[in-house]
Amino acid sequence: MKLLEHEGKEILKARGIAVPPAGGVITKTAQLAAAMRRAGKAPWVIKAQVLAGGRGKAGGIKLAKTPKEAKEIAAKMIGMDLITHQTHGHAIKVKEVFVEGGVKIEREMYFSVVMDRKNAGPTIIASAQGGMEIETLAEEHPEQIIRMPVDPNVGLRDFAARRLAFQLDIPATHTAEFVKTTKALVKTFIDLDCSMLEINPLILTPKGVAALDCKMTTDDNATYRQPLIAALKDHEATALEIEAKKADISYVGLDGNIGCMVNGAGLAMGTMDTIALAGGSPANFLDVGGGANEERVSKALNIILKDKKVRAILINIFGGIVKCDMIAAGVVAALKKIKLKVPLVVRLQGTNVEAGREILAKSGISIIVADELWDAAQKAVQAAK
Repeated sequence: MKLLEHEGKEILKARGIAVPPAGGVITKTAQLAAAMRRAGKAPWVIKAQVLAGGRGKAGGIKLAKTPKEAKEIAAKMIGMDLITHQTHGHAIKVKEVFVEGGVKIEREMYFSVVMDRKNAGPTIIASAQGGMEIETLAEEHPEQIIRMPVDPNVGLRDFAARRLAFQLDIPATHTAEFVKTTKALVKTFIDLDCSMLEINPLILTPKGVAALDCKMTTDDNATYRQPLIAALKDHEATALEIEAKKADISYVGLDGNIGCMVNGAGLAMGTMDTIALAGGSPANFLDVGGGANEERVSKALNIILKDKKVRAILINIFGGIVKCDMIAAGVVAALKKIKLKVPLVVRLQGTNVEAGREILAKSGISIIVADELWDAAQKAVQAAK
């Protein structure tokens, strides 16, 4: 799950990592004066709270030196359509902004911790230069990017943090604070099951070291053991994705018009690829799981049918532990409770497949039956037209 900047900074502050004084999040200009009072004296920084990098270049981060200037900036920023290099041409509506107090910056750096599959663990990525041009720096001068693997069992050791400080040319006056901060950032990454924690920039101030920005992404598979993260809103999830999550069904909405219900993530991916190969476009990824009983099938179908883009549904089930006849019975029972308004294609394979197909044939429900996945995908594409 991706956290907004202010959410990430609240976590960092609670863990002893310095951040600028926060005035809070506002959704309308009437709340601005109180937010500025909480943030302290001028200047103030007003930041669009969206899940995209490159906000500064796109006008999503502004410095205000007077209350009048702050009000003008906030009025313009709230409700604006923000397009950055990370939104791929799509505009993101700014619904809220974060008000912070300004800090004196002596120097900017880049610091992040990411999961490195090659090293099978966390890796620090850092650079003596930070800010808006870090992507350009990484592309044009990769030698200036430092990579340091971290043992997740022990975190960042003191000697490694001091070595990183030396590589980044941190002055002696700030070395101790830098070591403390970077160790705390790595510990935060490990403790919260993050897949990315990016501080760009990590700054040196007259008072020490502070995180001027924060991008935090956590592993959804570990949410069950992260109550702090579980309590936060998933800003990327749609209403259907939230409903599916409550029903313990893996669902991701897509842009197509063929609803998919499959048991098994790998089979679901294969089903979507086959639909695309047949000239169609899947409306969702939906893994109903191994226990595709009547209740789960009903919930899954209801979720798919709530998507107004869906013009046909493809159910592709492989009967293993749960046999095909049991799955077919569950599908039929579910369809008797649901008013189906779009064509339905069902493909069953696996244990007791013939018995399952017989149940479908005798159900009296209009079902398009397919034996093979390619045949099912073609029929679903045709039905969606």
